Amino acid sequence: MTGIGLVLGLTTIIPGLSTGTMAIVFNIYDRLIGVITPNIKKLLAAWKFWLPLAIGAAAGIIFFSKLVTLLLTDHPVPVYWFFIGMIAGGIPSIYRKALRPGSALPSFPAAICGIIALAVMVAVAVFNPAEKTVLYTVLTPQVFGILVAGGAVAAVALIIPGISGSFLLLVIGLYRTVIQAVSDFNIPLLVPVALGIVIGLFIGAAFVRFLLAKAPGETYGAVLGLVAGSLIVLYPGGLGNGVAIIFSITSLVAGAAISYFSGRRGN
Repeated sequence: MTGIGLVLGLTTIIPGLSTGTMAIVFNIYDRLIGVITPNIKKLLAAWKFWLPLAIGAAAGIIFFSKLVTLLLTDHPVPVYWFFIGMIAGGIPSIYRKALRPGSALPSFPAAICGIIALAVMVAVAVFNPAEKTVLYTVLTPQVFGILVAGGAVAAVALIIPGISGSFLLLVIGLYRTVIQAVSDFNIPLLVPVALGIVIGLFIGAAFVRFLLAKAPGETYGAVLGLVAGSLIVLYPGGLGNGVAIIFSITSLVAGAAISYFSGRRGN
């Protein structure tokens, strides 16, 4: 479970890559949503599940922020193909959850939700914001409020498959501040971000639990559309040139194999 948490931590810091999608790929999404609750007794009872996951995620964010930044700068194409493979390998598992009982096809409402969600992701792919230059390095009351709000928005996005919390931070201009604070271990700036993340996680998890309880087929239909659409968002424009093509194809196959067999083991 710590290894899965490590992957979730890595995806958290990469704009365009959805942590919720990765949780579905590894078949822990439903369980994860269930334990994100202010119910202390429920949290304590499930500590063997969420504690290794949280440790792995924290390690992935803290120790690999610089490495991921370096890889995305020097070798972005194979890296994105690896994550495309991981997402694609998990799609069959998600599709099965969107099916009508006893049928090989989703219901019409679920299909409509999937198409709408896919359209949203296509719009996200078209709207590809340039990173803003704002960079906060000193904590003030105003910056504290901004970072709490930004952390909450990003955390809600983390819960929703197909939506990247880092991407939303990029949109609202806080990505550089957060990633730099993590890289430098700037505790004063990380505290309000962490507070906002906790608030956003509780809100987002409660919302998703409500949807899964009231309309599970339609919810997973929308999730399927979001996840499929995230492949468009992540598409790096090709396989690269020369040796990079081999690395890209290898990364794609490796990522797909990891997620596919992890999902089967989880099932």
